[in-house]
Order: sequence, then C-alpha cells, then structure tokens
Amino acid sequence: MHKIKRALILILAICAAVWLIADPWAFKEAAGLFEVRRPAIQLSGFLAIALMSVAMLLALRPRSVEPHLGGLDKMYRLHKWLGISALVVGIVHFLWAKGPKWAVGWGLLERPTRGPRPPIDNPVEQFLAGMRGAAEGLGEWAFYAAVLLIALALIKRFPYWIFCKTHRLLAIAYLVLVFHSVVLLKFSYWTSPIGIVLIPLLAGGVYAAVVVLLRRVGSDRQIEGKIASLQYYPGVRALETRIDVPDGWPGHKPGQFAFATSDPSEGPHPYTIASEWTAGSRHITFITKELGDHTRRLRDKLRVGQSVKLEGPYGCFTFEDDLKRQIWIGGGVGITPFIAKMKHRAASAANSPANPEVDLFHASAEYDEVAFEKLKADAAAANVRLHILLDARDGLLSGERIRAEVPQWREASIWFCGPPGFGDALRQDFAAHGFNVAAQFHQELFAMR
Repeated sequence: MHKIKRALILILAICAAVWLIADPWAFKEAAGLFEVRRPAIQLSGFLAIALMSVAMLLALRPRSVEPHLGGLDKMYRLHKWLGISALVVGIVHFLWAKGPKWAVGWGLLERPTRGPRPPIDNPVEQFLAGMRGAAEGLGEWAFYAAVLLIALALIKRFPYWIFCKTHRLLAIAYLVLVFHSVVLLKFSYWTSPIGIVLIPLLAGGVYAAVVVLLRRVGSDRQIEGKIASLQYYPGVRALETRIDVPDGWPGHKPGQFAFATSDPSEGPHPYTIASEWTAGSRHITFITKELGDHTRRLRDKLRVGQSVKLEGPYGCFTFEDDLKRQIWIGGGVGITPFIAKMKHRAASAANSPANPEVDLFHASAEYDEVAFEKLKADAAAANVRLHILLDARDGLLSGERIRAEVPQWREASIWFCGPPGFGDALRQDFAAHGFNVAAQFHQELFAMR
C-alpha cells in the first residue's frame, strides 16, 4: 500500500510542478472570481487528463511496471485510485467551468465586461479555436459518461461480467476527453513543460484506449490450454481445475496468477496458480472458490477437454526474501499460492538449507476432508509446519495467536493472502507490536476492481 500511495503522490507532485514551472504567475495575476476561473479550469483540466492517461497506460498491464509497484494487484489498485483522483479533479474542473455561469444565471454574480478577443495569427490555433464549441459540448457528455462508468466500477454488487463490458467504454470517454483537452488547453502551453509532459501521455493513452477497445490487452501473453481434469471439494465449495498448456507458456513462480477465459462473454478472470512449474509436466492448476455468480457456475460449465485462454503469469507475491524464517497466512481460498509454493519446495528438496523455516496458518470457516488431507500431505512433503484453524472449532486467527506459535516472529517475513479486511487487521496488529510491516509484511491485494 505504501508504494501505491507514494506513486500516486509522485504523479500528482510531478504534474503540479510542471504546471508551476510553465505558468508560475497564473493565479497571482488573477483578480476576481472570473480571473481565477481561467487558470483554475486549465490546471484542473490538465491534472484530470494526465491522471486518466496514466490510468489508461496501466490498463495495458505493462510488465515493466510490475516490479516497481510490487505486482499487478498493486498496479490495478493504483489504476483504481488514479481513476478516482481523476474523477474528483474532473468534478472540480466541471464546477469551475459551469459554476460561475450558473451563478450569473441565478443572479448571484455579474459577468464582467470583456473586450474584443485579440486576433489569432497562428493557423493551428485558429483551427483549434474553431472547434471550441464541439470540444466543450462533447467533453461535457464524456464527463457525464465517465462519472457514471467509474461509479459503476466502484460498486462491488455490480456483476463482474457487466463491469468488464461497461468499464471498457471508459476508453471511448477518454478519447473524447483527449479531443476536448487538445482543443481547449491554452495554446501556449503546448510549447511549455506542460506540453512536453502531456503530449507523450496523451499519445500513450490514445494507444492504450485503442488496444482496450480492440480487446487486445495482453494479447502477446495469451495461449490456449485444455482442461485435463476437474475435482470439486464440496466441503469448501471449491473447484480444482488442471489445465495442460502448450510450449508457449513461459512458466511461472509460486504465488503468481494468470487470467483465464473459459467463456468469451464473461471475459478474463484472474486466478492464483496452485501448482509448481516443471517443463516436463507442462500444466497449471487453479483452485476456484464459489464466491460469485461466475465462480458458482464454473462447476457446471467447465468440462474436460475444453479450451481455455490463459494470459500471464503476473504478480510479485513470490516468497522471495533473504530471511531464514517465513510465516504464511492463508484465509479461505487465499491458501492457493501457498499450495503452489509447497509443491515447489517439495520438488526442489524441502530440507535444503536455502529454504527458510515456514509456519503456515490456514484459517477457514469451512471443512472438506479430502482437501485438508491434501493440504497436510503437501505441508509434510515441503517440510512446512501447518496450523489449520476452523472458525467454529478454534475461533478466529489473531496476531497474538501467531506470535504465540512462532516465538521468532520478529525475525520472520509474513506473507498474507485472504480477505482484505483480515489482512489489514493483522498488518495493524503486528505494526502495533513493533514489526517492520513496510519491509516484512507482504499482502496480496487480489482484487481487479
């Protein structure tokens, strides 16, 4: 979370600094509301379209950015907050553009008298000035559409498959807002630091929007696999799907995830990979919990031999650090990345001195004998101390309980995958006890919206 906040603050700071360098006296020379309104509209418009452009670029899932943010899950969280920030700044921009006009219409303000506009000699500026009316009208409607679409994206009860389809429409709104910005940005800004920053951002954002609209995001990382086996665990309402993959799959590290598309109408869904990678076996396994409409239907819709489109791998939740002890915490279906890591440890000499000592805590509200026996076998093969806690039998897992079971917890790193609220509570609890959560607490933010 710290990297996400720092990245968002850095982007805002760079944009603000660029503005101040380009036009440091914009507000100091303004006298009265309508004089302040002009630079306020320009500044808020610049910030809004810059934030949207960065968000559009992140929508391409660029692998080069992943390590700097700590994984695609963190990148999508930044994408979300960039969208929210652009929405807030866009609303401010809209109110500066419309508010004074409304106040004049209501008789609350008096419009200042303006002299004739100076003649425009530059033919490009003349051309843009001729499109001001169209840019203002289209930009207003694109703003309304963006507000609606971002609001829908933030409503978790809105079905995921509808979210995927409607969220793609933001690319159209963005393209219209690019036209709006190009026409209405103060012409002299294009040859200032504002233009130097904005031109590549807009060019990259337009490219990203076209890729999104053509449904080509991640197309260079996609392969076709076939379902080899299916096993359902009724006690925990989870489906294990093993997929054979061709030579095009680049391999993956334990803890990474991939996007899988079994139904084109649903679009891609992200799933953590629950298997180690070996070139000889060439398969990956997903364990899918019945949490929503799509996952509840998978058991009836999937069949052995069916083709599945895979994209990935992604993620930096890969258990890589230099500490000699690790604490793993899997809440519910969050146990998946730890299963993959245990299989990897077992396949690469579980007792190797290079492997850290591991305590795995698995907290679950449900129980399935077959699934839990497999989990115990994996832990034994990987030389991992397993602690299974059933809510009804053992109560809720807490930081105090973990510290009691692992006296050397201060020297360990913690790897958490599970419900976000549970992870946040553990992070705060360990931070309150002096644990270096910034460096040693790793949490998978497995939410794509």
